[in-house]
Amino acid sequence: MTYHPKSDFIATMMERGFLADCTDYQGLDEALISGCKPAYIGFDATAQSLHVGSLIQIMMLRWFQKTGHKPITLMGGGTTKVGDPSFRADERPLLGPEQIDANIAGIKKVFSAYIDYDTDAENAALMLNNAEWLDGLNYLDFLRDIGRHFSVNRMLAFESVKSRLDREQSLSFLEFNYMILQAYDFLELNRRYGCVLQMGGSDQWGNIVNGIDLTRRVLDQEIYGLTSPLLTTSDGKKMGKSQDGAVWLNPEMRSPYEFWQFWRNTTDADVGRFLKLYTELPVDECDRLGALAGAEINEAKIRLANEITTLLHGAEAATNAEATAREVFEKGGVGGDLPTLTLSAADLGDGMSIVQLIVKSGLAKSGKEAKRLIAENGAKMDDAPLTDAGLMIDAGALSSPIKLSAGKKRHALVQLG
Repeated sequence: MTYHPKSDFIATMMERGFLADCTDYQGLDEALISGCKPAYIGFDATAQSLHVGSLIQIMMLRWFQKTGHKPITLMGGGTTKVGDPSFRADERPLLGPEQIDANIAGIKKVFSAYIDYDTDAENAALMLNNAEWLDGLNYLDFLRDIGRHFSVNRMLAFESVKSRLDREQSLSFLEFNYMILQAYDFLELNRRYGCVLQMGGSDQWGNIVNGIDLTRRVLDQEIYGLTSPLLTTSDGKKMGKSQDGAVWLNPEMRSPYEFWQFWRNTTDADVGRFLKLYTELPVDECDRLGALAGAEINEAKIRLANEITTLLHGAEAATNAEATAREVFEKGGVGGDLPTLTLSAADLGDGMSIVQLIVKSGLAKSGKEAKRLIAENGAKMDDAPLTDAGLMIDAGALSSPIKLSAGKKRHALVQLG
């Protein structure tokens, strides 16, 4: 692409690697230089926290506000009741209203770390819930006023739907309605708040285009769509996942130390790219750090982990995580910030097997996995190899905390409470 942007936001998105596609680069660029504009990204409430896979969208909203515009975080209280079928092999499990509300409450905690909702400035962020307009829709009126603008032929041609049907996997009528409801979100946000831009991952392209088309038809408004790439690591793994599951953003679901450690373990080839996407370091500095080799790249990874953890959890959490990591990895110590399993004497009873402790501490998902870890010499207790899967741990063994390790990078403390 040879387009040279005029607006700070588009320039930042292009320079730092956020852009996959845009419906009209020049039109959006011109709109953004004409004054403060609202833009939104939608987040369905399918879990009590977002994970690292959503962080690129959160950073886009952050940069949007930092370049003088108004970000809108749209909670999918309404659309979550339907479930986004995009690029899924099966239907999402349906959630009840209480679970959706609880999930939204959990997700909201993350956004205030990145986006300012409290400022008196023109570009103060908004947090909205699409249940506000979706829950009250009259079905027949909606079909007549909105449904008539959608071509089933065109909807079937979208890759997210086509791929599901080509594999002869069922697509329910409920799911098929999702793209209409998401399109209606854009219409309502434009009508109520003058929102001119929807952003999202590249898997949302079809849904975004539908919203633009509907809003132009109904309101005759010029609006835009912009997508970010769906990130994978250099070794092909999906962003947001780790060996022990999703990398959640809420601290009660993934501790700041574990979050820090996830980024510290970044593959060498990804360091420069991740610095540009997930930190606010100058691009030149990101390139310099990403180009380091040998032992020096490890310091770049520590910088990456510190910068990202500071944005989400604060500078103190980042400092503590680094100190714990150095204690554990460089000095062979315990470290005060490790994930900790606290057991009572009653929990232990006459003793608990080391296999159970490994599972309970989160280092293995099942007893079978824990036994395999021990059999393959991947498990340690206090830095000594574990060889006996039948080892029992009683209260006396926990007179001082013990450190369990799975491989070289994952550790947990077990203590008596």
